[in-house]
Amino acid sequence: MNARLTRRIAGAAAAATALTTLAACADGEAAAPVAGKVSVAGMKVSRDQALHDALPLAIKKTNTVRVATDVPYPPFEMFVKEGGSELTGLDYDLGRALGAKLGVKFVFTPQKFDGIVPALQAGKFDAAISAITDNKERQRVVDFIDYSQSGSGILVADGNPEKIATLDDLCDKEVAVQAATNQLKLLMSAQAACAKKGRGKIDIQTFPKDSDAQLALRSGKAVAQVVTKPAAGWTAKTADAGKAFDLVEDPAAPGGYNASPNGIAVSKTLPQLSTAIQKALQALIDDGTVKKIYDKYGVASIAVKEATKNAAVD
Repeated sequence: MNARLTRRIAGAAAAATALTTLAACADGEAAAPVAGKVSVAGMKVSRDQALHDALPLAIKKTNTVRVATDVPYPPFEMFVKEGGSELTGLDYDLGRALGAKLGVKFVFTPQKFDGIVPALQAGKFDAAISAITDNKERQRVVDFIDYSQSGSGILVADGNPEKIATLDDLCDKEVAVQAATNQLKLLMSAQAACAKKGRGKIDIQTFPKDSDAQLALRSGKAVAQVVTKPAAGWTAKTADAGKAFDLVEDPAAPGGYNASPNGIAVSKTLPQLSTAIQKALQALIDDGTVKKIYDKYGVASIAVKEATKNAAVD
């Protein structure tokens, strides 16, 4: 599933208004330092002078990459404390690491999701890191450096008592899902596959919210929940200190079922920045920093092995 198809952005507009000028200058946490080594997810990241030299002149003059992001969307974008302004999350940590590698600040500013691409077009931002699905329509106006593959995942009770390993194992089972989502469409397709194999139907239980579906799983009314894989991974890692749920890892779908690439969007007026970010991301993949960041948020399997550009699958 596309990373942003079912996200809830109610309240994000208010956050964007309240935090438009967020550069976390007060606590120094919203931007990666310009010089020296930076610690991200336990990895030390240092500046690559050649990559810094290859940046656009305007960015080198300000030592700043202006980054749009829509908060919250766990585990990609979150506030450290509810009601606060300090950011955390996979995308934020990745931005810190990229900034350190390039020797500039990645300054994150909250922006309502549907306004991110227009803001890039208008020159208000240089880039956006916000779990944005790389698709061909968006490629008309921005370039993408792809950093993850995000699809649907299966969340089960701790210990996986039903031994669910793939979608096929959901036949004859009670499965919770949010209504009107790509996950529901996925289950309907799986339903047809169960019938072809002569197995019983999936008892699909739909709910208005992901949290309601999760409650059905927690209470035993369902044996699994189908949800975006990043959300499933984060929930498995954090709910009850990791003791409530498990994430099913299907080797045939490491990024999730029907996975699409998520990319760092960069203004087409800044091709040098796109190239520098792509090379910096590849360096962070090669040295293991990216894996450490994804491990931190429980979603190591959605990471990519190569920093591709404009790799949309639609």
